[in-house]
Amino acid sequence: MARSAPAPNRQASLDLIEGYSLEMTGKDVPSLIEAKDRIPAGTRINVTFLGNEDLDMRVAAAKAVREHGFVPVPHLSARRLKSQAELEEFLGRLQEVGASEQVFTIGGDPATPEGPYEDSLALITSGVLQRYGVREVGIGGYPEGHPDISTDTLTGAVRDKAAALREAGLDALVITQFAFDIDPVLAWIDALRSAGIDAPVRVGTPGPAGIKRLLGFARRFGVGANAMIVKKYGFSLTNLMGEAGPDRFVDDLAATLAERTPGTGLDHPDKPGGVGLHFYTFGGLGATADWVHRFRAERSTTDAAGTAGQG
Repeated sequence: MARSAPAPNRQASLDLIEGYSLEMTGKDVPSLIEAKDRIPAGTRINVTFLGNEDLDMRVAAAKAVREHGFVPVPHLSARRLKSQAELEEFLGRLQEVGASEQVFTIGGDPATPEGPYEDSLALITSGVLQRYGVREVGIGGYPEGHPDISTDTLTGAVRDKAAALREAGLDALVITQFAFDIDPVLAWIDALRSAGIDAPVRVGTPGPAGIKRLLGFARRFGVGANAMIVKKYGFSLTNLMGEAGPDRFVDDLAATLAERTPGTGLDHPDKPGGVGLHFYTFGGLGATADWVHRFRAERSTTDAAGTAGQG
C-alpha cells in the first residue's frame, strides 16, 4: 500500500534540489548554449551515448559542457563499443578536452554486443578506465525494474559493480531511471543501503515536458505510469495535451527523506549515503533550468518571522 503524502517541507525540498544534475545528447549543444546562464556553474551534465551519434559529436558535447563551466559526465555504452581500441580512442579524446574524470557506464540497447563488452561491469573490470584519468564511475539503478532484465539480475549487477569499483579504487555513483512514484524509489534505496552500498544516489526525475511524451518514455523504459500514479502526481490520462513538472514528486521525496533524518538536513548528493536529483530533460535543458528556478523561488518564500516556511 502506498504511503500517505508527507507534510510539505520547503527547506527539505531546497536541500534535495541543491546540486542537481542534468542529461543531454550530442545534439543538444545549441540548447546548452542557450540555457547556460540559467544553469548553476559546476552543474554535472551527463552526455548520452546514442546509436545515431558519432564519436566526434559526443566529444564535442562533452567539450562544450566543460567550456561553459559545467562538469561533463560522458556515457560509455558497453554493447555499442566495437573494440577496446574504440573505447580507448573515446577515452583519449575525452581526456584531451578535460572530460574523462567522471563517466557513466551503461549496458546499452543492442541485444547482442557489437564488441568485447557485454555489460558495464565488463567496462569497469577492463582496467582501461583508470589509464585515461577516470576517477568516478556512475552506474544505473532501476527502482521499478527493467522490462528486459529480472529484478534479481538487476540487484546482483549493482552489488557486483559497486564491489568492482571499490576494488579498482574508483568512486561510485548511482543514477536511477526516472520515476513518478516515491515509494519504489525509497524501497530501492533502503535495499541498496541494507546491502552495504553507500554510494551517492541521484534519483532520476523527469524534467517538465508534455504529458503524452512523458508517458511514452515511461512505457518505453518500463517505468510505472498507471492511473493511480499519474493521478497522484498531477497528470490526466484524459488530457494528454498539457505540460507537467515534477513538483509533487520532488516535494514528497524531500519531505520523506527529511523525516528519516530529522534535524540533520539532507546529505549532499556527492557524499557517501547522499541522495540528490538527476533530471532527464528530454531535450529541454532550458525548460528544466527554468523549472528549477521557479521551484526554488516558490519554496524560498519567507514567513512573517523571516525564516523559510515549512508548508
